[in-house]
Amino acid sequence: MEWVLVAICLALMVVAALYSSVGHGGASGYLAVLSLTTYGSMESAWLKQHAWCLNLIVAAIAFYHFHRAGHHVPKLTVPFIVASIPMAMVGGYLAVDGVVYDLLLSICLLVAAWRLFTTNVSDVEVDSEPSWGIAAPVGGTIGFASGIIGVGGGIFLSPVLLLKKWATPKGAAATSALFIWVNSLAGLGGATLSDQMVLEWGVLLPFVAAVLVGGFIGSRYGAEIAPHQTVRKLLVVVLVVAAARRVFELF
Repeated sequence: MEWVLVAICLALMVVAALYSSVGHGGASGYLAVLSLTTYGSMESAWLKQHAWCLNLIVAAIAFYHFHRAGHHVPKLTVPFIVASIPMAMVGGYLAVDGVVYDLLLSICLLVAAWRLFTTNVSDVEVDSEPSWGIAAPVGGTIGFASGIIGVGGGIFLSPVLLLKKWATPKGAAATSALFIWVNSLAGLGGATLSDQMVLEWGVLLPFVAAVLVGGFIGSRYGAEIAPHQTVRKLLVVVLVVAAARRVFELF
């Protein structure tokens, strides 16, 4: 079975590189990869927790690179994070599944991808930053959804930031990376409080090594090399991949 593990790790590395190039941790991609293997038979709590752990690694690397490149705007990030942390813990505490939910989520992701693909968003165009009264409810809602389905929330937050013209593509990536990190940690906290923690370190460590490599390569490319428009197009690909993963689970 060693070749199977190697194949899984390579796939996880590719996912980490793609997602981290837009400031994401890659949880939805990791869940897609694991769903195609024998790990797909594991309980949702097992899958979510391992995806969150990989998120912590990759989102931290992504935030480091985007922050170092000068793309992080703290006053944009803070209100989203403050509201998302407790709600992500609540979502991680709960155990929720459902075909209808998966279908609606996939539709939302595809619509966001289509909007980003067809909307003419300038490389550096930012109209204004949202007030706390707007950002906090958005962050809380995304945090709760992230906790339930086992992701960090970047696949929801990044399109909102860009379509509302609250951030540049790389600014959105920096904010999303930190948002994903705190939500993933909060989700694990919620799972711990509800006695659902089922991490297998022997399984997790090879995965961590793979995403470390992919996350470093992808985030450095996205933060320091890729133009803003390239990052936006990569985000469209990420959203489509995430939606495809949810659709796949329906069949």
